[in-house]
Amino acid sequence: MLTRRHIRIKVLQSVYAFHQSEQPDIEKQEKFLLYSIDQMQDLYLLLLQLLVAMREQEESFMSKSQQKLLATDQEKNPSRAFVDNKVIALIASNPEFKQAIKNKKLNYWEQDDEYVNILLKELRKTSWFKEYLAKNDPTFKEDKTFIVTLYKEILAPNEKLYEYIEDKRLTWLDDFPVVNTAIVKMFSKLSEKNAAAMLLPQLYKNEEDRDYAVKLLRKVILQDEKLSAEIDGKTPNWDKERIAELDMIILKIGIAEFLYFPSIPVRVTMNECLEIAKEYSTPKSSIFINGILDKLVKEFSEANKLNKIGRGLR
Repeated sequence: MLTRRHIRIKVLQSVYAFHQSEQPDIEKQEKFLLYSIDQMQDLYLLLLQLLVAMREQEESFMSKSQQKLLATDQEKNPSRAFVDNKVIALIASNPEFKQAIKNKKLNYWEQDDEYVNILLKELRKTSWFKEYLAKNDPTFKEDKTFIVTLYKEILAPNEKLYEYIEDKRLTWLDDFPVVNTAIVKMFSKLSEKNAAAMLLPQLYKNEEDRDYAVKLLRKVILQDEKLSAEIDGKTPNWDKERIAELDMIILKIGIAEFLYFPSIPVRVTMNECLEIAKEYSTPKSSIFINGILDKLVKEFSEANKLNKIGRGLR
């Protein structure tokens, strides 16, 4: 679920927090980095639980509508396509999922059910929801297609949900798009046979990614003077004090990868730093950073300082 780019973003945030701290402590910052990354899995679980909560609230709504004194024929005999959705049923019945929600105390939707209601109201307005309800006993494929559409069209772009996520945990703000993408990808590959393995993916692709996160943080912090020295003289039109702090950290991340991560290709480091700069720094930062890193790559190559091996050569 976790991408290398998101690891770099987490490291960027952690290094920035380290420099802003009155009493910087690298051990505490490393723990916060790993904690911040672990929070992604909580958000993933919470968003899956939201689908279950929507189904439960819709079933309750249907039951109350049936009991109306002047209930319409449609209210008396509503479609059960949504409440019987096979994908949501797989989530709700998964023992590992249920245990994780319980252990992490993530059943927020019981207390904050007004957000569930907001999403349901948005869903009921759509033509594709009405078309789905008109189906008689939808297939698993049809149920899955509906859930992916629900997620893409209702949950992921909903501003109220985004604000709620931001208020709950600050670290979730940047995680939301990454987790949304992971959930949609998971649903696209989900089947009734592979549900147990697919529903709860591992946070890290492998142990190497976790080690990479910690090593990158430590290299950028502990080798700060050396990395700063590499930048000196490469910015003739800028004093170091005038360079945005985030730009400096992104540059140091790039230089650290050039020097200390032989398996990461130069072009990958360059592209990732530029994309992060576009998203997190000033409009002209990516051009500035590209110029500095390009100079350094040429300089390091001439001095045989890159020492790239394996994947890093490509």
